[in-house]
Amino acid sequence: MNFELSDDQQAIQSAIEDICQDFDDHYWLKKDREHSFPHDFHAAMAQAGWLGIAMPTEYGGSGMGIMEAAIMMEAVSGSGAGMSGASALHMNIFGLHPVVVFGTAEQKQRMLPPLIRGEHKACFAVTEPNTGLNTLSLKTQAVRKGDHYVINGQKIWTSTAQVAQKVLILARTTPIEEVTNRTEGLSLFYTTLDRDRIEVREIEKLGRAAVDSNQMFIDDLIVPVEDRIGEEGKGFHYILHGMNPERILIAAEAVGLGKAALRRAARYAQERVVFDRPIGMNQGIQHPLAERWIELEAATMLYQKAGWLYDQGKPCGAEANAAKFFCAETGFKACETAVMTHGGMGFAKEYHVERLFREAMLPRLAPVSQQLVLCFIAEKVLGQAKSY
Repeated sequence: MNFELSDDQQAIQSAIEDICQDFDDHYWLKKDREHSFPHDFHAAMAQAGWLGIAMPTEYGGSGMGIMEAAIMMEAVSGSGAGMSGASALHMNIFGLHPVVVFGTAEQKQRMLPPLIRGEHKACFAVTEPNTGLNTLSLKTQAVRKGDHYVINGQKIWTSTAQVAQKVLILARTTPIEEVTNRTEGLSLFYTTLDRDRIEVREIEKLGRAAVDSNQMFIDDLIVPVEDRIGEEGKGFHYILHGMNPERILIAAEAVGLGKAALRRAARYAQERVVFDRPIGMNQGIQHPLAERWIELEAATMLYQKAGWLYDQGKPCGAEANAAKFFCAETGFKACETAVMTHGGMGFAKEYHVERLFREAMLPRLAPVSQQLVLCFIAEKVLGQAKSY
């Protein structure tokens, strides 16, 4: 059993770290303060060819696995870019997986290359204000009118909608009272984000301010039939194909966030002198830092196991969800410890750990709550009764 990354995987890590060196802590703090999307960072990653790391080679991608994508995203987050840097790229890695698996040859050729080249930015519109994680109860409607659909409804927590040209949207094509199976009746579309028909309102939030989160109000959006992915009514099944990769990537990003915070805390503990000695000489400082390192190492192995299982075509639902849960908690604890190690200066923006700490809440909340992960593990792994 070999736990070492392959030469290719180590090369990915090094290449990403080289790009991220041009986007330092001050860059990300500036983006956080200005609430401005990191367009130049996104462009640099596109120019280097990384936006299509898990996309097919025939459409301009690299054809690598989710394991390699997760290693890449840990490196991005771990550079200090945090969730702002990771979320600027996140949609490219897993978002259009339903197009890769279920799209026609024409759709793949039309939709994938512009995203990989960085010419298009896309957002993912699934969650609604009154349904939350209960995806099967979505109310946004898509009504067929000859050669097109007309979509009306609302979406919430749609990331990058302020800057996106395209939207992957899940909408109801059969009223819920008319379906025999609740998993049917939802359809998936990848189409132009027409701002004459979609009002996008940004949500002010705790962290990751460089990447916008939004509420969307959709009013008679015209979507050509050729922008529907796969069969009508099968959209819920299609988005399931992106859920495990998304959980694995979020887990990797949370680990990177924690490692970035721990690195800053360890350095500060060596440099900060109180009572004529570095605070890092005190076990009250040393031991929490050492515990966080142990936890982050365990978290790394868990997300990498999940990524390996996915790439081998093996069942990985339990591992992907467990990785999302554990890595999110571990990353948060590392960021919290980093703030506490800095003492009062941990509260100051100039040391950057407060930014990482704010962003560390996000993996604990999205794309699925920690509580639902526990429900999933209890039911699917431990054989307990469904509780929701």
